[in-house]
Amino acid sequence: MAGRVEGKVALVTGAARGQGRAHAVRLAAEGADVVVVDVCGQLPDVTYPSASEEDLDETVRQVEAQDRRAVSAVVDVRDLAGLKEAAGRGVAELGRLDVVVANAGICSPRPWDQVAPEVFANTLDVNVTGVWNTVMATAPHLASAGGSIVLVSSAAGLKVQPFMVHYTTSKWAVRGMAKAFATELAKHSIRVNSLHPTGVATPMGEGDMQATLGAAMAGDPRLAPMFSNLLPVQVTQPEDVADVVLFLASDESRYVTAHEMAVDAGVSEF
Repeated sequence: MAGRVEGKVALVTGAARGQGRAHAVRLAAEGADVVVVDVCGQLPDVTYPSASEEDLDETVRQVEAQDRRAVSAVVDVRDLAGLKEAAGRGVAELGRLDVVVANAGICSPRPWDQVAPEVFANTLDVNVTGVWNTVMATAPHLASAGGSIVLVSSAAGLKVQPFMVHYTTSKWAVRGMAKAFATELAKHSIRVNSLHPTGVATPMGEGDMQATLGAAMAGDPRLAPMFSNLLPVQVTQPEDVADVVLFLASDESRYVTAHEMAVDAGVSEF
């Protein structure tokens, strides 16, 4: 029985671990070859550990374990030329490009008056410019035959989340970017949607992240319930988000575009 993305080729950023790895492996399990991209180095302003080249190698191993091909590239999404080279090499080796998942991003929560100018700028550079770079580097390869682009935003791109004004700003921008690209790329049969997870159990949530949020909430406890999911779960798993990425990548969603897809356990409605 053919997989749901059999014969397609996908490119996933931030693919060394966490959600990015889950997306790459899930797509491979359903028949796609995958270009996996990650900076594999220190990220700015974050307290959680950054991914390594060994992490990216493990993603390649897991994709190949699905009997699919993988092409890896160590590239910072802030590097447009590097992304163009990676996309071009992926297409040269794998023959085409059908699916793009702009997953790479950073999160460094803190109260509004502790967000230094460079922290605000770095967050927008990675989370907004990095996503724009990803689309600009890949959309020309999709334009000949159509495809699906998934821009990973956040529940913070659907409703306000406190103690992360810079992150929330970036994720609302990604939501708007998806709609803008969807409008102009539609004539090429390219669909563009944004994806909005709630908290996900990935390395981003490790390190001092929870302690930092806890300290911020202690300063204004009224806002703590804004992080509550409507469903009775504290956190979701990367595979839960990957299932929805697969849907958006597949022909099952061929008429879904310019849409905000929430995988948020209802947090945006709570």
